[in-house]
Formats: sequence, C-alpha cells, structure tokens
Amino acid sequence: MSLSPGLTSTKSLFLWLSAAQGWLSRSHQQLQVFGAAMGLVILPVFFQAPLVRYFPWVSLAMTPLWLWLGAVLMKRPRWEVWGDLIVGFGWIWLTGSLYWGWFRWEPVMHLPIEALGMPIAVLCLYYGTGRVGSYFFLGSLLGTAITDLYINWMHLFPVWRQLMEVEPDVAPVVLRAAAVALETDVAACRAVVLAIFLLVATAIALGTSRQLAWWAFGGAVLSTLIVDGLFFLSAMLA
Repeated sequence: MSLSPGLTSTKSLFLWLSAAQGWLSRSHQQLQVFGAAMGLVILPVFFQAPLVRYFPWVSLAMTPLWLWLGAVLMKRPRWEVWGDLIVGFGWIWLTGSLYWGWFRWEPVMHLPIEALGMPIAVLCLYYGTGRVGSYFFLGSLLGTAITDLYINWMHLFPVWRQLMEVEPDVAPVVLRAAAVALETDVAACRAVVLAIFLLVATAIALGTSRQLAWWAFGGAVLSTLIVDGLFFLSAMLA
C-alpha cells in the first residue's frame, strides 16, 4: 500500500528535522572540543609555568591525577570524549613539567622532551583508541615545533637561556631585548609565513573532517598563535 502524499511529506519532514538536529548537536560538540583544546593549551601558560618554576615536583606529581581522571571519564560513554582529551592533556602536562622544571635553560632540549609522548599517541592511533587525545597532543606538538623554529630562526636561543637564568625582576629587561630583535621587517615576514602555515593547518583540520579528533587537533594548533601573541605582547609591554 502506498502512502498518501501528506504522510510522505510528514515523514520526509520528520527525517529532515532528525538529521538537522543530529547535525546541530554534532556541530555543537565540535565547537566544544575545539574550545576545550584551545583552553587546555593556553592554561599551562598561566598555571603550570609559575608552578613548575618553583615547585617542579608538585607539577610532575599532578600528571598521574590528570591521566587517572581522563581514564575514569573515558569509561563513561557520556564523558568519553572529554576523558580522552584530558589524557592527551596529561601527556602534555608531563612533558611540560619535565622540561620547564629541569631543562628549561637549554632550548635545544625543548622539542625532544615535549615529543616524549609522541610514541604513545602514535600507538594509540595505530590501535584505534584515544584518537581525540592523540590528535590533541600532536596538534600541540606541531605548534611547539613551529614556535621553536621561529625562535631559532630569529637567533633568540641565547635570549631564551638568559631569560631562564635571571631573576624575575630582571626578566623585563631581557624581554625588551627580545622585542627589539622582533621589531624588524625580516622578523615580521617570517612570523607571517609561520602564522599562515598554522592557520592553514587549522583550516584543513576543521574543513576536511567532522571527526572530533581533528577539531581537537585544530584547537591545539590555533592556540599556538594565541600563546605566541601573548608572549610578544608581554615583551612589548615589558
């Protein structure tokens, strides 16, 4: 028996509304993951950096707590995505604690130590688990690599070492010296090139896939520009 035109239209409208509701719900979660990823990269700048400078062991000891919290949430379907993201953040917290606590005087060691969690992320992706946290970690690592590339490109590693060695009240003097080195056309052009690269990487991550893992990746990459912008602003105002 064929359905009447009215019933067919009603069924089509119901299916369309259901699909639209699912799409809006999915889009909302994508934006939430994107925003959370950005926040979890920017957070250590204001919280972990001063903590690890004076209490490195406390910062390091917090790593198991992040990993435990993430693992617990991953077991609950409603919170699985957020637990996954927190696990990825836990590895970032670990590497940040190690570097800024004991190796911050040597900029060459920054990227290798920050990349210590990379084998774990790759293994998780290979076995099809922890995709959101793994992509988030890799996005943050990519942003770190670009930042370190720019600092090395501008020959600022000596300034980095000096900034890590001086007392906090002398740091503004070192930051002003760094700001002067960045107030050139060459520095501006190089910054624009790397900023465009990060923006394109973010756009590709967000535009080519609706998977939440890619939105976590994009949020982590884009947050690099915000963190670098805050550093430049603090150097200019020092």
